[in-house]
Amino acid sequence: MTNIIDTTSDKITTQKSPKPEAFHVSGWDHWLSGLIARHPAKWIRLGNFETKMAADAIADIQIEKPIFVAGLARSGSTILLETLAQHPDAATHQYRDYPPVFTPWFWNRFVDLAPGKKNVAVERTHADGINITPESPEAFEEMIWMAFFRHLHDIGDNNTLDEHISNPAFEAFYRDHIRKLIHVRGGTRYVSKANYLVTRMEYLLSLFPDARFVLPVRDPVWHIASLIKQHNLFCAGEQNNPRAVAHMQRVGHFEFGLDRRPINTGDLHATLDIMNLWKNGKEIEGWAHYWSNLHHYLADRLTVNKALEKATLVMRYEDLVADPAGKLRALFDHTGLADAQPIIDRVAPTIHAPSYYRPNFGDDEIDQIRDITMIAAKRFGYDVRPAETRQA
Repeated sequence: MTNIIDTTSDKITTQKSPKPEAFHVSGWDHWLSGLIARHPAKWIRLGNFETKMAADAIADIQIEKPIFVAGLARSGSTILLETLAQHPDAATHQYRDYPPVFTPWFWNRFVDLAPGKKNVAVERTHADGINITPESPEAFEEMIWMAFFRHLHDIGDNNTLDEHISNPAFEAFYRDHIRKLIHVRGGTRYVSKANYLVTRMEYLLSLFPDARFVLPVRDPVWHIASLIKQHNLFCAGEQNNPRAVAHMQRVGHFEFGLDRRPINTGDLHATLDIMNLWKNGKEIEGWAHYWSNLHHYLADRLTVNKALEKATLVMRYEDLVADPAGKLRALFDHTGLADAQPIIDRVAPTIHAPSYYRPNFGDDEIDQIRDITMIAAKRFGYDVRPAETRQA
């Protein structure tokens, strides 16, 4: 066990030390991912060449009702992705697609021909009880977004993409990429989980008017507790693994760790305030303002854009763990993936509230979170203070 300083208060939080191998990045992955990150234009050209080579294979593939799971990290998006990915029609990115995400057709043909080895499930780096194999679904499309939109993780710039954005080169590449992935996976419906899509849903809806969005949200006290737990875990793991920091930057994961960055939803002043709070050790206050800012943005967009509201299923984490079967049924109904009852029957019994941590906040810290997030939280139906967030 390691004592990790919990910068949310004067307390010391005891949690499992991250296993060194959990943050290990092999020399091969580090070299190839670095090559891709340094030369995105070349990999875009290679991806376009791949599309020409795969023309016959993808000629008849249409993109119909793509599904996008988008939400602030630690809101339950992975559970939703893994559930949707079990449907035979679903086509998702998988861990095996990395590092050469730009060329899924070439790379997967190579991987399929390579000598096989037994895939043993291991717990992912987050230490949250989710086991993965190379065939597990994962979020990797952020690498493509970053190659075409270089400002997406610049906190000094507006990171949102709305329906007025036009980038023909990206749009053609992205559509072709989805079609190739559908072919590689053998499905008919593209399913994506990407936390940063929360500020791009209107742009995606303009590209795919029949798209379906799933937006997981979570009670701010428990959500912030989970985010802080992950941030501490990743900071500790990355300190002795500099390749891990580069890996997170290259795949576009800035949610936590040594290069943590908030999403700029168009309010530079608010974004800089959040960064300054974190830099000054005011973790809870910073996360609370971030939660409030992002969820106000989402509620505003769903209110103003009725087409987006109709296309979006808001999935509260607390409702999911309280009624897994009912909420999974709503998930499949909204996304239009038919004959999902066997998946629901299999997955629902495995969904439960986290047992590996509890919010380590005092009453004054809980009050601070509630005060800062109250109005935004009410917009998503959080009108009460759950008794279980109080410590005995």
